Amino acid sequence: MTTIKQSLEEILSLDGALCAAVVDSSSGMIMGQIGSGVDLEVAAAGNTEVVRAKLKTMRSLGLNDVIEDILITLGKQYHLIRPMARNEGVFIYAVLEKTKSNLALARRKVLEVEKDLFI
Repeated sequence: MTTIKQSLEEILSLDGALCAAVVDSSSGMIMGQIGSGVDLEVAAAGNTEVVRAKLKTMRSLGLNDVIEDILITLGKQYHLIRPMARNEGVFIYAVLEKTKSNLALARRKVLEVEKDLFI
């Protein structure tokens, strides 16, 4: 069992990791954050809307499934959003520098962190 801070430090240890946060998607509020390069307050609020929109679309389509992660690929960055299976309404958010990171390793690390994190 790890704390939010320890979990975010694990994510930030990845090559190319710029910042990470744990976000309450019911309010858009940050529960913990680390790193720099992105205004995490604005990103948390915006990505809360992304998660809500995807869940709404899934319901409209009648999909009986869960979101494993959402990847947003920008020109210079990856933005990875992973809703927590054990904590409904909470997601892990990580920003990675595209040229310095390995997306597969990042997804794996965020999955490991999510499994070990208890809120």
